[in-house]
Amino acid sequence: KKVKAFKGFNPSLLQQICLCGFYEGLEKGIMLYRQGDIGTSWYTVLSGSLDVKVSETSSYQDGVTICTLGTGTAFGESILDNTPRHATIVTREFSELLRIEQKEFRSLWEKFYYCMAGLLVPPYGVMESTCGSDSKSSACAQTLSEKILHAGKILRNAILSKAPHMIRDRKFHLKTYRQCCVGTELVDWLMQQSSCVHSRLQAVGMWQVLLEEGVLNHVEQEMDFQDKYLFYRFLDDEREDAPLPSEEEKGESQEELQEALLFLSQTGPDAHLRMILRKPSSDRAADDLEIIYEELLNIKALSHLSTTVKRELAGVLIFESHAKAGTVLFNQGDEGTSWYIILKGSVNVVIYGKGVVCTLHEGDDFGKLALVNDAPRAASIVLREDNCHFLRVDKEDFNRILRDVEANTVRLEEHGQDVLVLEKTLGSARNSADGSSAVHYKYRVMSGTPEKILEHLLKMMRLDLQFTESDSALDDFVLMHCVFVPNSQLCPLLRAHYHAQASQGSEQEKLDYALNNKRRVICMIMKWATVHDDQLQQEDVAFLQEFLISASNDATWLPALGDQLTELERAVKRWYHKVFLRQFSLGEEKPQKRQPIRGSDEILFKVYCCDHTYTTIRVPVAASVQEVISAVADKLGSVEELNLVHLSSAGGEKKTIFKPNDVSVFSTLSVNGRLFACRRDQLDSLTPLSEQGGPSSGSLSSFELMSSKDVAYHLTSYDWELFHCVHELELIYHTFGRQHINKTSVNLDLFLRRFNEIQFWVITEICLCSQISKRVQLLKKFIKIAAHCKDYKNLNAFFAIIMGLSNPAVSRLSQTWERMIAKTVKIVRYCRSQTFSEDAPLPSKHHPDVWTYVRQFNVIDNQRILTQLSHGLEPRRS
Repeated sequence: KKVKAFKGFNPSLLQQICLCGFYEGLEKGIMLYRQGDIGTSWYTVLSGSLDVKVSETSSYQDGVTICTLGTGTAFGESILDNTPRHATIVTREFSELLRIEQKEFRSLWEKFYYCMAGLLVPPYGVMESTCGSDSKSSACAQTLSEKILHAGKILRNAILSKAPHMIRDRKFHLKTYRQCCVGTELVDWLMQQSSCVHSRLQAVGMWQVLLEEGVLNHVEQEMDFQDKYLFYRFLDDEREDAPLPSEEEKGESQEELQEALLFLSQTGPDAHLRMILRKPSSDRAADDLEIIYEELLNIKALSHLSTTVKRELAGVLIFESHAKAGTVLFNQGDEGTSWYIILKGSVNVVIYGKGVVCTLHEGDDFGKLALVNDAPRAASIVLREDNCHFLRVDKEDFNRILRDVEANTVRLEEHGQDVLVLEKTLGSARNSADGSSAVHYKYRVMSGTPEKILEHLLKMMRLDLQFTESDSALDDFVLMHCVFVPNSQLCPLLRAHYHAQASQGSEQEKLDYALNNKRRVICMIMKWATVHDDQLQQEDVAFLQEFLISASNDATWLPALGDQLTELERAVKRWYHKVFLRQFSLGEEKPQKRQPIRGSDEILFKVYCCDHTYTTIRVPVAASVQEVISAVADKLGSVEELNLVHLSSAGGEKKTIFKPNDVSVFSTLSVNGRLFACRRDQLDSLTPLSEQGGPSSGSLSSFELMSSKDVAYHLTSYDWELFHCVHELELIYHTFGRQHINKTSVNLDLFLRRFNEIQFWVITEICLCSQISKRVQLLKKFIKIAAHCKDYKNLNAFFAIIMGLSNPAVSRLSQTWERMIAKTVKIVRYCRSQTFSEDAPLPSKHHPDVWTYVRQFNVIDNQRILTQLSHGLEPRRS
């Protein structure tokens, strides 16, 4: 069902193909059949690609590659009448084919002719069948056009029903344009109608669909819809006596409007892309180029090109379309002037005296050979169906962009697949011994398998001290490898490279190779261990210990390893230490500096049951949910299947059931959230603990005695400690999903949660202050604290406080705000005039209390409770 060539086949035909088809896997360079052979089988390409070679002589070795057959294409239909093969077919890479023998294929053809005719190239399909691909594509196009026409009618009727003033006679430069709309008004109206329209650009694309089909027309026949004061007219309004929709039609338009908008939102992006591609290269804005680039990422013919080349192509690609099947794009023998990529539709490749030799489909390309070899066209290209769209690159741009790229690209292939692609770039100039400057080229990794990339980086690593510049590719690999090759796979690879030996050369050459190879691997491991630091797990430290023993043994016969061995020993001692027992986020903290939490650290944590009893478990920070549930079940002596649930203070509204493979869930809880373990049938009966509701009275009595600057300083100090604990790798784990990488980002989680904690602290203190005069003082104090945080460059706390003050529970307290708004500007102006100072303020008698206070806020994080408290302070005015 997923094969492009079989799209549209009914289930009965697919079942028959499954019964009579054979699978073939062919290595690169295998000749499937020769030009002139009598065919015995028909083929479909499941994966890989094959070259189509045509020769003017009897020798197939003289054949010229005229095109390439990609995944989803079909060929070999000459078996229907036993005519000789028109071309030689050779696998370009490892390819998987579906083969059907002649007898079975003829039987399928006789039984399912009308379904299969659209699949085959002429003369068996398009040219003889009235129900072939032409009629099929024409029917599809007709259906699409009818849908667009209907959608346009629905939109016109909806506008006349809801906003009839939008369609009216308009005057511009002493000329009257009857019954037309303005582009900006159409975009505005469309964005108001549906949540599926997210931006003005999307709305422009949706109107462009109607414009291309003639359902909507520019009054001066411009082909592009623009979000400007330009006039557009619906097709129905072109007539002098255009009828207004009846009440019944208005009702239908309301019912079908959302469906019509959904359809246009799906077809709009392609129309918007075509509109951009029609622009001259010089008129394309940065946003236009980005849209084209994103489309190029999905085109099969460009998949091997680098990002830089695709971005250059985005600026020069030209859109070309042809309406009728049978149109000749170029003839055999013509001069090659352009390279083409099929954006929509299909074409036949025709050679004089041989007829159609193959068919190319969406995503395939053609015309490159004549440009690369500067030779005439080897075949003619004829449109196989109506309404074909192409991307075109003209010869000058092709030579400028792609010829140099191909010349500077090195590919390493294994089994027909690219395993390493390098790009040759100009590096920094180096001075030789005689003082002259030599040009230095570098090979930048573009893509490849992890194994080959690692092998290349080790081979290119410089061991001399003369060039100490950092290798960005090596740094990126060490930092990002966890995404595509985890430590469990990287460590064996490094071990294998370390023990690799030269297979040839003199004894001294073999010894030098072994020494340099081992030194490179040691450098790589040192860099890897340094980058991962606290993120190394027990199995990683075990690998380091094992590697140190191996390196120490090698140092006995390779003394040059001695210097690196000393550094490696120091590193292993640093990373190999005992696991600490931790408990975070709950309870009192002693005045001590915050330390990074590692995934191997263990914590004590309370997990609650439905009846609000709890059990305390001791598990690693990076433990999975399954491990947590097992620990809880062991403590409870339960054999029932339990679920681990995060229950916030809002109760059932904010309930999250964790998946078994989720890791480090302790740090993902909300400020007052708790973990519950229960059976699935008990989920609805879970209720928050009383302590989750937060405090019932504020801390104003102690808080008002604290200096605003003291509070801001200690807020900043604590935020900095939390931020400093975050490892750069945690950002990667957080972005790519720690459950997929099986790593923890606990320090990042706690830093992000701190923002919410400060925000709710502000709201809680204000909403628990019943006296309006005190609330006014609190508002002023929080504004001062925010200003001091800004002076300390602590934007985390600054914005958290501002968002707390902007919360509906606080912003609605109009009586409170009215009393202090006059002084606010003066306070903010004064605070901005202060110079920044990192020095701590002089300790006051409350200094220890401030330190403890800012590290453990008691807050209410339930928005419903906060709003109720707010309305209790100041009831809504009647």
